[in-house]
Amino acid sequence: MGALMSAGAAMSCPVPVPAGKSHSVLMLNTGCGDPDMPNVFEPALLRINVGDTVTFLATDDGHNSASKRGMIPEGAEPWNGAVDEELTVEFTVPGIYGHICVPHYEWGMVGLIVVGGDMHNLAAAKKVRHPGTARKAFRTLLDKLEA
Repeated sequence: MGALMSAGAAMSCPVPVPAGKSHSVLMLNTGCGDPDMPNVFEPALLRINVGDTVTFLATDDGHNSASKRGMIPEGAEPWNGAVDEELTVEFTVPGIYGHICVPHYEWGMVGLIVVGGDMHNLAAAKKVRHPGTARKAFRTLLDKLEA
């Protein structure tokens, strides 16, 4: 798993640092350095290689990570971590993976992982409908992929 290091006085939360084939995503009550950004994954957009692992760290209480149906490549294994528990997922199928925090999905706690630089399922991911603020949050992340 990647090491965690403090980002300094401006940010009040640790920042994930990749360690080889292992990456970390923090599950937070507020964004690093932005207290007006509630319930976030940090980073919200992650690019990794095929075979890498991502550990979703239960940094703050009340969060989990679950794959979003319709937003993972065909043949990939879905996941649904328990609330308040660390979860490590290995990504063996290239493509775009959307993930959510089940308790805070409607409020926009979402993330994207791009595996192997492959975006073959981008069109399918864009077609998935989302409630509330999640719609805008996913649209923002998907737009970053095309920029």
